[in-house]
Amino acid sequence: MGNFKVAEHFVSINGEGRKAGELAFFIRFAGCNLDCAWCDTKWANTPGTPVTLMDIPQLCRAAQQSAVKNITLTGGEPLLQENITGLIKALAAQGHSLEIETNGSVLLPLDLDCDVSFTMDYKLPSSAMQDKMCLENFSRLREKDTVKFVCADHSDLECASQIIKQYSLTDVCKVYFSPVFGVTDPKDIVDHMIKNDLDGVRLQLQLHKFIWDPDQRGV
Repeated sequence: MGNFKVAEHFVSINGEGRKAGELAFFIRFAGCNLDCAWCDTKWANTPGTPVTLMDIPQLCRAAQQSAVKNITLTGGEPLLQENITGLIKALAAQGHSLEIETNGSVLLPLDLDCDVSFTMDYKLPSSAMQDKMCLENFSRLREKDTVKFVCADHSDLECASQIIKQYSLTDVCKVYFSPVFGVTDPKDIVDHMIKNDLDGVRLQLQLHKFIWDPDQRGV
């Protein structure tokens, strides 16, 4: 049912999140409902982005041919794709473990009884998209999910800390701070974590940007 707008698909390592360093088959969908100031995949979000239309059987075959268990659905914003839940269930039925990278503005689906986890962003002030966040998602998070805060400056760190405490996020799921690559000094994040007793929060660096050119696609 329906065709998915696929900007690219490839095998690489997970550059961030709980499975950082593990191989994964990535499916990147085109199109996003946000326009974050520091987005590193803007090329996939513009109306003229070249796409390949692929249906569920085609994507399932591509995933099987990759011979990789982990699958990461990313974008753009994957939850905007029509019948994305159908694709998730079909891939999981093949024995894959799925991670969905989502921007935090779209309601997380609850009708997924399969091996899938969400890595959900919460957009901070520097992104200029904080007012687009779907706060209901905080009540839908599970232990196997992750909330990621991409921080550009001290104001972002203060805001993230407030959200973490307001929703007791470290008691619910994994929580990560991620510096804007080339902008934020990771040491500043560590200092903030120490000063604010952010026990249970993790600093993550985007591994793929240290291994390859930060602007390289397909990695």
